[in-house]
Amino acid sequence: MRITGGQVFDLEQGFVARDLCTDGSLISNDSGDGTVLDAPGCYVIPGLVDVHFHGAVGEDFSDATPEGLQKIADYELSQGVTYICPAGMTLPEDQLTAICKTTAAHRRENAGGAEVVGAHLEGPFLCMAKKGAQNGAFLHDPDGPMLKRLQEAAEGCVKLVTLAPEQPGAIEFIKAAKELGVHVSVGHTVANYETAKAAFEAGADHATHLYNAMPPLAHRDPGVIGAAYEVPSVMAELICDGIHIHPAVVRLTFGLFGKERMIIISDSLRATGMPDGEYPFGGQMIEVHGNRATILGHPETLAGSVTSLMGCLRQAISFGIPAADAVRACTYNPARSIGIENRVGTLDTGKEASVVLLDQRDLSIRNIIFKGAAVTA
Repeated sequence: MRITGGQVFDLEQGFVARDLCTDGSLISNDSGDGTVLDAPGCYVIPGLVDVHFHGAVGEDFSDATPEGLQKIADYELSQGVTYICPAGMTLPEDQLTAICKTTAAHRRENAGGAEVVGAHLEGPFLCMAKKGAQNGAFLHDPDGPMLKRLQEAAEGCVKLVTLAPEQPGAIEFIKAAKELGVHVSVGHTVANYETAKAAFEAGADHATHLYNAMPPLAHRDPGVIGAAYEVPSVMAELICDGIHIHPAVVRLTFGLFGKERMIIISDSLRATGMPDGEYPFGGQMIEVHGNRATILGHPETLAGSVTSLMGCLRQAISFGIPAADAVRACTYNPARSIGIENRVGTLDTGKEASVVLLDQRDLSIRNIIFKGAAVTA
């Protein structure tokens, strides 16, 4: 396939007017067949990569059902999100084990939809004071042997785990996670600057939904945010749904951390793609009104988003983030944060041919190509 006439995303140059060719499932220098896809007026971007979301279309990753995970994967692909690393909640170990086993089985079966590239364990190694929508009854101190059991159940596909570094045994846990090939993200925490800095220097390389569920950045108490900024290997997530973070703070944070270190996430819930109403989430109930989801009876407590990652990309651009920087934060950066950037996240020759064409006027999806095959026309 030859995609012609579009503005093609380039990691270094932004957008470049050139053709993009695919040969089978890969990006190539020449088209593998005679198919031509005209893309005038389009951004040609890599398929998006979401490393932090919980569900969509009435299904939740934490339910650990094969049918539910398949519905989520199908929906995400329809939104141009081609690679997903869904997040589990704070739950008992037996349910977390079921989540991991379901993920491993789905990957073996390769049943279609967006590729499930791994799992993100957002709980249970968090702190009570900043648990947010997580269920405090199931919080657990950092536990390396437990993570090892979960990684074995997942057949090695746990990619990311969120940790409150002030909890007992956190530094040892970070070291154990690295040995298991799991990236550690600091979040749902009351850690001060010194504690967070120690965690990042021990190998944690990710910050879970920056600003949310952590102390604010203050001029005499920089906290997790200040510590994350000072360690260049740390990448920072932002929920760009227009609810969790003020647009000015989104712009400020891109300026502070730079386009190379920002990851846009959706943190989307099962209510994404569904009507307003009440939905279960992590053993609790949430209520959704428009694009705002809160814990039932606690309207001040946000419970994740109901916006897909593609919707968050559009929001970030509407906030004034340059389109190329926002695309990078939804593609290459999240891929790099979990170690899959060698095959996805850019449109370089040899990468997987997962491509989305967006109308430059309104960022609506024109076409989706997944591993060389057309998903929409």
